[in-house]
Amino acid sequence: QVQLMESGGGLVQAGGSLTLSCAASGSIFRVNLMGWYRQAPGKQRDLVATITRGAITNYADSVKGRFTISRDNVKNTMYLQMKSLKPEDIGVYYCYADVFTTRGAKGDYWGQGTQVTVSS
Repeated sequence: QVQLMESGGGLVQAGGSLTLSCAASGSIFRVNLMGWYRQAPGKQRDLVATITRGAITNYADSVKGRFTISRDNVKNTMYLQMKSLKPEDIGVYYCYADVFTTRGAKGDYWGQGTQVTVSS
């Protein structure tokens, strides 16, 4: 089985910064695409950013220029550096990974989520 564990969420003032981490562990042969999604209260889960194994990135328009996604393929860990945070960035941030397992299976995995709150 594969587990994704997020960390780094919390409360920050508007204009502040936070860095989220997501560590993948378990029966991993290779982690392919990874990404961050967020879900604001009462809304659907939306894409924030994705990163391929080769470090090609994609961002939602609302976070471009403020958020930076990165990963360490050796540690199977992904990061999201968030700067100039706004109240509209509030939500639960979920880590996603597309994984080839050591059993030869391919699947989508999600973390349990980490809360980000921005005070105005």
